[in-house]
Amino acid sequence: MSLGSPHKLPSGELTFSIISILATAILRALLNMSEKAKQRLQALSQQLVEGIPDEGTFEDIPKIRHVAPNSAGPRTKGKVVIVTGANSPSGIGRSSAHQFANNGAKAVYICDYNDLNLPTHKREIESLYSDVDVHTRKFDAADEKAVISVIDEAVTKYGRLDIFFANAGIVGQPRPFTEIDGDEFMKTMKTNALGVFLAAKHAAPAMKITSESKPYPSGSIICTASVAGLRSNAGSTDYSASKAAVVSIAQTCSYQLAGTGIRINAICPGLIETGMTQPLFDNARKRGTERKVGQLNPMQRGAVADEVARVALFLGSDESSYVNGQAWAVCGGLSAGHPVVPGKLA
Repeated sequence: MSLGSPHKLPSGELTFSIISILATAILRALLNMSEKAKQRLQALSQQLVEGIPDEGTFEDIPKIRHVAPNSAGPRTKGKVVIVTGANSPSGIGRSSAHQFANNGAKAVYICDYNDLNLPTHKREIESLYSDVDVHTRKFDAADEKAVISVIDEAVTKYGRLDIFFANAGIVGQPRPFTEIDGDEFMKTMKTNALGVFLAAKHAAPAMKITSESKPYPSGSIICTASVAGLRSNAGSTDYSASKAAVVSIAQTCSYQLAGTGIRINAICPGLIETGMTQPLFDNARKRGTERKVGQLNPMQRGAVADEVARVALFLGSDESSYVNGQAWAVCGGLSAGHPVVPGKLA
């Protein structure tokens, strides 16, 4: 063989070399596939990995199988919770924070763009429920960096995130749509819809984080929509559009979180006495017409925030383990039919 000529392997060595290359490639592919399979497995909910256990029999019939713990005990025991829109003294956010704390939450973050009352809320919750850590945070729910920051802090401090209640919202423009300009419309969309989107976007990955205390991914993202997002005449055009978007976000995200054990639902309140609707209730009381408030729903009254907070508690707890991608109307029946003037139905 002359110097510089191509070196040719004997046929046996060539075959062995090819086989070695192929074997190495196959091994790498299998290892890569195994890692991907492991990642998929780690992203699955406990029920998909372990199944729902057989709990034996009572006499000759099977015992009831359970996913959630005992309903008589704390419903959010050990969970880490973030609630936005929590400043209003009569608001759904404040009431929900109380419910989560009262039901054994490890930590509750109460957040709002206006933090005037947050320190008072913190002291009150701590005085009533001494085992819960309460943190206050001031930020705009539509500020992506701020949303990331509070989630990162919760995960760093507690190693988990279990419930994110994206409750922050504004009333919108109480004028005909022809009198609302584009900037006003987008301002309402930014707080009410973008805020919910950002909560879901960043809470979901945090809820996938597992640890010794949380061996499987799981969590509940709760979004405040409105009956105005379900049908017309319950709010202005910009407000209604933003709340319809919230319902759609909950529905579409639920499918993109398939198999993770992370659920997302929207609550659709009707006429609730909160900071947003306080002027309506106050004026009715001054005029002596409070009895007319809510007369178009079958309950024939408005509601207080705690009645919505109880639904948020249920959706945040494991008791709602099979409720996902839904728009829950809490409206006294208003959205169940077409409003009529009492006594005037033909």
